[in-house]
Amino acid sequence: MLDETLLDAPDALALADRRGLLRGAAEAGARVRTATRHAAEAGIADLRPEGRPRAVLVAGPGTAAAGVADLIGALAGASAPVVRLAPTGVAPAAGALRWALPGWAGSVDLLLLPTTDGSEPGLALLAEQAYRRGITVVAVAPKGSPLSEVVSGSRGLFVPLAMAPHEEPDEYGENLAASPGALWALFTPLLALLDRVGLLEAPPEALERVADRLDRTAERCGPAIATYSNPAKTLAAELTESLPLIWTEGDAAGPAGRRFAAVLAELAGLPALAAELPEALPAHGVLLAGAYAAAADPDDFFRDRVEEPQALRARVVLLRDRPAGGLSAAPAARELALGHETAISELEPEEGDALETLAELLAVTDFAAVYLALATSGHTT
Repeated sequence: MLDETLLDAPDALALADRRGLLRGAAEAGARVRTATRHAAEAGIADLRPEGRPRAVLVAGPGTAAAGVADLIGALAGASAPVVRLAPTGVAPAAGALRWALPGWAGSVDLLLLPTTDGSEPGLALLAEQAYRRGITVVAVAPKGSPLSEVVSGSRGLFVPLAMAPHEEPDEYGENLAASPGALWALFTPLLALLDRVGLLEAPPEALERVADRLDRTAERCGPAIATYSNPAKTLAAELTESLPLIWTEGDAAGPAGRRFAAVLAELAGLPALAAELPEALPAHGVLLAGAYAAAADPDDFFRDRVEEPQALRARVVLLRDRPAGGLSAAPAARELALGHETAISELEPEEGDALETLAELLAVTDFAAVYLALATSGHTT
C-alpha cells in the first residue's frame, strides 16, 4: 500500500531514499551538462566522419542500457537501424554476462557500449572482437574502469561517465541501473556522437535546452512540491494498487512509456504493460473487461485490509508527445477506458522539439516511479 502522507513529507522521503534516487532525478539536468562537457573533452565535437554508419549496435547491462538503445532507435528513425545486443549468461552479474556480434556486422557499422559499471569482461571481449572486424567502438563507462582501458587501447573512443561531485566511482555498483541519473549519464554523450555522424540532430544548444527542460521539470516534481500541484506525486498516488496500462502516442512517447514500465517494475515492484496507440486498444482491451476491470469483482466488505490486499485494477496511463487535435487515437483510447469504467491518467509535455518533449516525459515518469518506490509499504530502496 502507498503511504500518501509520506509523499508530502520531504524529510521523511529523504530518509527513505537510501539509494539517492530522488537526488538522481533532480540532478538530471546537471548530469546532461556534465556529460556534454565530457563528450566534448573526449573529442566528439571534433570528429569528421566519412559518412553515416550502416547500422548502430548497442550493448550494455541493465535497464539503463536497454533504455538508451530504445531511445536511440526512436530518435534515429529511418537514418540507420539500431540493434540492441542482448546479453546471455547464468546470472545478471558483471562477470557472467556475455555479448556476441551478429554475423553481418563489419567495418561500416558502429558499436556503442554504455555501462555504469565498466568491469564486465563480456563487454571487453566484445570490444576486442569488434576491433578485429574493423567496427568503430565508442564506450561510455566510469573513468579508469577495465573497459575504458580496453577501448582506448584498441583505438576506440572512450567517454568518461558523468558523475555528480558527491558520487564515488564504485558507488554505481550498489545502485540500480534504472536510476534516472544513470540514464542521462549514458545517453547524453551518445546523442552528441550520433549528431556528429549525422543520424540525428542533437547539437550542443539542443542538449542545453534538454538540460533546462529537465531542471524545470525537477522544480515541478521535486519532493518539496505538494501532491496536488506535483504531476509526478499525483501520478504515483493514482497508480497505487493498480495495473498500469501505459498507452503511448508519438515517437518520443513510445520509448518513454516502455522505460516507465521497466522502472516501475525495477524500482517500485509494480508490474506494468506498455503499448503504442492504436495497437494498444486491441492488445489491452480484454484487460479492461476481464479480471483487472474496475467493476470485475467488487471489494469484499469482510476482507482483512491488512492480511488481504486489494486486487489490482487496471488504470490507463496515456503518454503523448503530440499536440492536441489532428490525427490521434487518444479519443478512442479515452472512450474505450471510460466505457469500461477504467480510470485514466494523462501526461502530455509542453511544446518543444523531440528531445525536449522526450526529456520531460522521462523526467516526470522517473520521479513518479521513485515516489512509488519510496512510499510503498514494505518496499525498501
